[in-house]
Amino acid sequence: MENSHSLPIKGVLNKLSIRDLDIKGKRVFIRVDFNVPLDENLNITDDRRIRSALPTINYAIDEGAKIIIASHLGRPKGRFDKRYSLSSVSRRLQRLIKKEVKFLPDCIGPETEVAVTKMSDGDIILLENLRFHAEEEKNDEEFSRKLSKLADYYVNDAFGAAHRSHASIVGITKFLPAAAGFLLQKEIEYLQGVTTHPVKPFVAILGGAKVSGKIDVIRNLEKKVDKVIVGGGMAFTFLKAMGYNVGDSLVENDMLDLANDIRDSVTSKGIKFYLPVDCVIAQSIEPGAETKLVTAQEIPNGWKAVDIGPASVKLFSEALESAKTILWNGPMGVFEVDAFSRGTFSIAHAVADAYALTIVGGGDTDLAVSRAGVAESISFISTGGGAALELLEGQDLPGLGALTDK
Repeated sequence: MENSHSLPIKGVLNKLSIRDLDIKGKRVFIRVDFNVPLDENLNITDDRRIRSALPTINYAIDEGAKIIIASHLGRPKGRFDKRYSLSSVSRRLQRLIKKEVKFLPDCIGPETEVAVTKMSDGDIILLENLRFHAEEEKNDEEFSRKLSKLADYYVNDAFGAAHRSHASIVGITKFLPAAAGFLLQKEIEYLQGVTTHPVKPFVAILGGAKVSGKIDVIRNLEKKVDKVIVGGGMAFTFLKAMGYNVGDSLVENDMLDLANDIRDSVTSKGIKFYLPVDCVIAQSIEPGAETKLVTAQEIPNGWKAVDIGPASVKLFSEALESAKTILWNGPMGVFEVDAFSRGTFSIAHAVADAYALTIVGGGDTDLAVSRAGVAESISFISTGGGAALELLEGQDLPGLGALTDK
């Protein structure tokens, strides 16, 4: 069945948008999230985060703005480290927008300020990694002021960093009118929309390693969701809490009572709660390891669950068939190893085939749907891991709160 690319339920965003700004001939500081994965030769292995910012950048070009783009990359610990230079990103961006991008070797300082004064309408500058300055992560006011001197307006399009109280996310907004870019708006519309007014039936699929990382998400979603499907490592904390032998599978023993409380709380509201009924097990998590298929209640000691089995895939897929909204956060197993990827990829296909608004966010789930070859069939894939989780938990994002109210 073809995926229904439904419109998102609108989230609440009472903040200025880039469309609200008169940016023609003006210097616009666009904070993006170009924190892309690099291989050992510093080549970009996935440029989705760059491509996700293109609508905002292209709009600023079309409006005749002078565009100053800023981002972080990796964790350089407040000093220059060529492994985290944005120079390779500038080349990729230039290729994608088919327009010259001038790369500057620093994000502040006299040379940077002179380069900005020489810009013509439509010119694009990419600043060097913000995190080469320790003041960025400290949200230092003087550093924020120096960044603000480069521009007339500030636009945040870095959803992946919107949960950080950093200088280029929060501090700079004290000195400039601050608006949301199109990607930030889109992320808020989908993720806030799904937690406030989802089209029902609404099914949440939660995976990944630990229950502790998803407690607040479950607590927030249980007010809205009709079904909860739990897979990945976190499922085995629930199964052990129910008294089953899970062998050497990943378990948070200090979370067993809480796991039972969560399950009881969810089911008491009439919400259906699904756990794996079978799983693929191995003695080690590495390619070539021997695997077995067993029921989820009979994992022998010395073996650990590494993926959900075919019966679980069938159960979960059938649970998705009636859904109108599906939110998926976290893989079903150790999908990075080919032998343990079948469950996660099967669920990716089931989500992609559902006649529903489908939202994938955080916890490597974006990578899973990409590797499964179904990314184009998902309604929306979030670019923000931690930021997406915090929004799904019902938390306020500092980067969003700092923008100028309408």
